[in-house]
Amino acid sequence: MPKWIFVTGGVMSGLGKGIVTASIARLLMMTGLKVSAVKIDPYLNVDAGTLNPMAHGEVFVCDDGSECDMDIGNYERFLDKGLKRYHNITSGQVYQQVIRDERKGNYLGQCVQIIPHLTNEIKRRIRLFTEIDDTDCVVIECGGTVGDIESLPFLEAFRQIRLEEDSSDTLFVHVTLVPILDVVGEQKTKPTQHSVQELRRIGIQPDIIVARSEKPLATEAKKKIALFTSVDLKSVISNPDTESVYSVPENLASEGIVSTIYEKLQLGNSEINWGDWKKISKSFIGNTEEVRIAMVGKYTTLADSYVSINHALAHAGAQQELKVKVSWVDAEEFEDREESLDTLGGYHGVLVPGGFGQRGSEGKITVANYCRERGIPYLGLCFGFQLALVSFARYVCGLKDANSVELDPNTPHPVVDLLPEQRDVKDLGATMRLGGYEIHLVEGTLAYRTYHKKVIRGRHRHRYEFNQNYKGIFERKGMVFSGFSDEGKRVEIMEIPNHPFYLATQYHAEFLSRPGRAEPVFLGFLEVAFRRKYKAQDYSPLMKKL
Repeated sequence: MPKWIFVTGGVMSGLGKGIVTASIARLLMMTGLKVSAVKIDPYLNVDAGTLNPMAHGEVFVCDDGSECDMDIGNYERFLDKGLKRYHNITSGQVYQQVIRDERKGNYLGQCVQIIPHLTNEIKRRIRLFTEIDDTDCVVIECGGTVGDIESLPFLEAFRQIRLEEDSSDTLFVHVTLVPILDVVGEQKTKPTQHSVQELRRIGIQPDIIVARSEKPLATEAKKKIALFTSVDLKSVISNPDTESVYSVPENLASEGIVSTIYEKLQLGNSEINWGDWKKISKSFIGNTEEVRIAMVGKYTTLADSYVSINHALAHAGAQQELKVKVSWVDAEEFEDREESLDTLGGYHGVLVPGGFGQRGSEGKITVANYCRERGIPYLGLCFGFQLALVSFARYVCGLKDANSVELDPNTPHPVVDLLPEQRDVKDLGATMRLGGYEIHLVEGTLAYRTYHKKVIRGRHRHRYEFNQNYKGIFERKGMVFSGFSDEGKRVEIMEIPNHPFYLATQYHAEFLSRPGRAEPVFLGFLEVAFRRKYKAQDYSPLMKKL
């Protein structure tokens, strides 16, 4: 049986509980253990696919096509391994299964209740990892905060697992906030005390407290937390703000969290083999050479809406010793106000991410054209790919009112059309073209030079695609299609030669970027953006000079 580490959060959401979970999993993996990570989301959605990115953050897509919480992306980036749909458990999945079993008659004669039926289903799903994952340790993060009514069944299931397993097989990590009041300048431990009291009321005594704070936790604050939460002093772990999330594993390790976990779980030797991790994490810190990128989208009020893109840009910047400054620009700013397009000239590159719907689409179309005409490096992802095609159709091919049928079902030139297999789809949940597909690159193209291989793999999340009935006119006007999937049925990459960098992908390149191993299109995009900054033709010598 594996060891179970349950990570809960208190006081407020957004503390970085997912980063703590990913960091613990990474640290244990570097000690030689086989580790898996799981995110539990208490919402009643079956998956994250129908959630609003502005309210919940991006939808992360795994290779198997599952639409997951964005923390699954954090786990993949930290562990450098692909996860699957069963690594994200939601209340919707659990309730759906219990109701399905009830309809089948599996509970005949019973009154189906939260306890034991719902909690038994939760425990069944957690324990499935002993069958489907070859793992020594499973780190399980419970979304939300202690006290949320939605998460109570999961916390109760955790409590029961602790009772049912050997005492050395389960461990609870509680992530809390230790704020500093500006008036007195003192680290206040009361929020942590009350959070732990609520957890203990449920029946769970945490083994480790990870205290999030602006600055390192003072010794006096640590002692107070230990005293009032019944946690030994060495198990109160300070987790202050850092310049990069990839520094968190080292910070936690310096606080002794690994030796504490090993001791409590009776695991033996806890020596960490850092490998390249310290070198990689250091590459994100101290870079002063700045590249300014405009991200033109519609979900600009919440940075987590594009969290994987932000990470991918940071990965590419760190590898090239660049500091990437991303400005989120609302695409609606460019609709009916063409003079505002000139503000893009102050950036070294423009990225148009994925998205859906009419709002802001005309602004993205004009932005794509502006970048093409002005020679501004342009990277389009998914929707940014589709709208770049619409822009090219209108402004280069002369196809008046060309559009995507998603935006205008009556367009005379549907250069972006509904996927054939989507025509009879009625339900919107988990019905898009999802997950990983092989993509074959055309030799001699920018895409081929970027990836240095003939076949790559990309993750997808879309209902619409380029209409290849227009392929001929696009190519005659100078566009190059450099990547195809499904034996040529799907166009995956478009590019424009004789432009510093104009490339867009139907797949979400950001989902496969890793620290120390940035996704190639982001590396290429930033390289040309840096050249634009200095109006340099040769990038490498310039970097050496700097």
